[in-house]
Amino acid sequence: MFTSLEPGPDTIGSCSTPQSPCGVLSAHILVGIHPPKHETFDLTAKTNTDPKGIARAVDVYTVQPWGLYMARPTPGRRQFHYIESWLLPSLDLRVTVFHFNPGHERDQDFYLDIGQYVPGPTSWRGEDHYLDLILRTGVGVQVTDVDELFAAVGQGLLSPERGNRAVRTAIATVEALARHDYDLHRWLAGIGMALTWRGADSR
Repeated sequence: MFTSLEPGPDTIGSCSTPQSPCGVLSAHILVGIHPPKHETFDLTAKTNTDPKGIARAVDVYTVQPWGLYMARPTPGRRQFHYIESWLLPSLDLRVTVFHFNPGHERDQDFYLDIGQYVPGPTSWRGEDHYLDLILRTGVGVQVTDVDELFAAVGQGLLSPERGNRAVRTAIATVEALARHDYDLHRWLAGIGMALTWRGADSR
């Protein structure tokens, strides 16, 4: 089963209220919420500048007409040692596979960040818009961090327009995955985006 898109503290509500992102139906507001996280993907230098401003070495960048693939180690992270991501600007999505360290595995196949991803000739830019989707292939998808999105809009860190867009993206993504039996690759291949991955044993 997938996360219900009904009003509640941890779900997404109706998109009928223009003044706030889909009605801002949240039971609590977070205090001290962080601004949207920004990243830079430098194709020439083969670096990924993370939200902390640290330039991380990238093993692989692959540019497609519809997206950017990145694979890199994650030094200093206790939970995982490597990530692979696809940035998909037309869908407002970043799809990531985490390679977890022993003892830190999670019951997920793909982690989808909702945000704005802007291509460039030598570098791409990303701005995270709080909402995340955790996908288990063939099982379902969970929408998370709804409270962070609502709080960010309420505190003026993210515009209502971008908040609304993030909610609409989440709804459209959940619906598309549901139509394809929660098979990310089948959905994306059907719209001309064939994702490929290096895999844990190819480095």
